[in-house]
Amino acid sequence: MEQEQKRRYYIELTWGMMKTGILGFGGGPSVIPLIRHEAVKTYQWIDDDEFGEILAIANALPGPIATKIAAYLGYRLKGVKGAIVSVLAHIFPSSLAMILLMSGVYFLSSSPIIQGMISAVIPVVAVMLGVMMYEFGQKAVKGLGVYIGIASFVLAFLLLQVIEIHPAIVIVVFLSYGTVHFRVMSKWKAKRQQRGEA
Repeated sequence: MEQEQKRRYYIELTWGMMKTGILGFGGGPSVIPLIRHEAVKTYQWIDDDEFGEILAIANALPGPIATKIAAYLGYRLKGVKGAIVSVLAHIFPSSLAMILLMSGVYFLSSSPIIQGMISAVIPVVAVMLGVMMYEFGQKAVKGLGVYIGIASFVLAFLLLQVIEIHPAIVIVVFLSYGTVHFRVMSKWKAKRQQRGEA
């Protein structure tokens, strides 16, 4: 029974990560909603909150984000072997496709049909990222409150787009704040209650 469950986890990891490797178009950020769907909705390896934490940590670390998340999921389910299986399953389809199709790259790049296909897929990726951003925004507002959630969004936008601070630094700053947020808020509420009673 235990052996059968182990095999099931490996099959799920391999198939789930292969799908994200095959269907993920446009690089790491576009693959994240697909990985989330497999990990949270399809197989329920983790919940949305844990996925949000993984995403934040993976963004702060160097290297491709999709492979980092794939490695974490594999490691969480089956340790080091699971991480290796998960990463290999994720990168194998695209690696194989690149090797097989490299000879036709120059011809295909000038084809109007291929250009049309690429143009048609870009809005789909944008919508997928938008839906994921909306869902995480809802969670941020639920956890932080409306005012702090909006203020965090505005601050992140200013730091990333206006001041142009490196994203890793911004993520570390927000992770640091997140570790003390609830303690700060509980102390602030306690002080308000004391003032109200006084």
